[in-house]
Amino acid sequence: MQDSVAATLAAADTPAAAPFRAAWWLGNAHLQTLWPTVARRRPRLPLVWHRLELADGDFIDLAGLPPRPGPVIMLLHGLAGSVHSPYAAGLMHSLHRQGFNPVQFHFRSCSGEPNRLPRLYHSGDTADLAPARDWLRAQYPHTPLYMVGFSLGANVLLKWLGDCGAEAGIDGAAAVSVPFNLHHAATRLSQGFSRIYQSYLLRKLRHTMRQKAAQLRAHIDFDAAMRARNFFEYDDLVTAPLHGFAGVDDYYERVCCVPGLRHIAVPCLILHARDDPFMYPHSIPAGDVLSTSTRMEVSAHGGHVGFIAGTLPGRAHYWLEGRLARWFAHLATLS
Repeated sequence: MQDSVAATLAAADTPAAAPFRAAWWLGNAHLQTLWPTVARRRPRLPLVWHRLELADGDFIDLAGLPPRPGPVIMLLHGLAGSVHSPYAAGLMHSLHRQGFNPVQFHFRSCSGEPNRLPRLYHSGDTADLAPARDWLRAQYPHTPLYMVGFSLGANVLLKWLGDCGAEAGIDGAAAVSVPFNLHHAATRLSQGFSRIYQSYLLRKLRHTMRQKAAQLRAHIDFDAAMRARNFFEYDDLVTAPLHGFAGVDDYYERVCCVPGLRHIAVPCLILHARDDPFMYPHSIPAGDVLSTSTRMEVSAHGGHVGFIAGTLPGRAHYWLEGRLARWFAHLATLS
């Protein structure tokens, strides 16, 4: 019964049949990826911060906007992201204007303050989603609750939904630019122009490590980690030892979201672009691994968390925000 109802909800999303068409002046995958960071003006958000104390003595921070009577949507940012990331700030502003309550979930150490424990976060770091879900349920009782993840956050969300099945306790989800295969992603980011993204992200990760140097030195080879040249080295020297994995290969295999996709039991939309410069086209899983409640839309273009349309640079249209809003608005009509 759960699967048949969820399948009906996913299949019934007819208002968004129009596919994404990239702006002619942003036809390149890298332009799609970089434009929001280098050219988009970030909205000023009247953020309301909430700190959740966790059972292990650590904390996570949530950032919301002034409450509205509509559904709650929790955002999960990507690697080294936050509420200030262009895609997050833009989506929060757009959703709030349309009557939703967007709330940005921050992985540990990503809100601007280092977390307390000698650990960070990773692509399979799902344990903190349930406390955040429960807190939001208490703050917004009798209100639909949805989640949307981007990049690393998308993998975390899909992994969690697959692990939880019918016990996820939310009403719907969406995942954007998912790194379906972390081996592939680490390889792709070490090649060609994509090395620009790798360099940028590693710089941000090293900055966080410096803030936590006193904690981390006792648990990893800190100096070697600070010299990591790519994600294979960083994840082998930092992510794996800090979070209980045997090494980089064990980490990449165990946190992969793909095996659990068939077990997702809530309506879930996956948006991905074949030209995503963080991934290969052949990394995208086939439709037969999806559950009946999951819908995957793959466009030819869009880059990584880009999906920018529009006729002129001064009239950029952030298609992703509209697509997600339509998806969640549709689910809300069925709640």
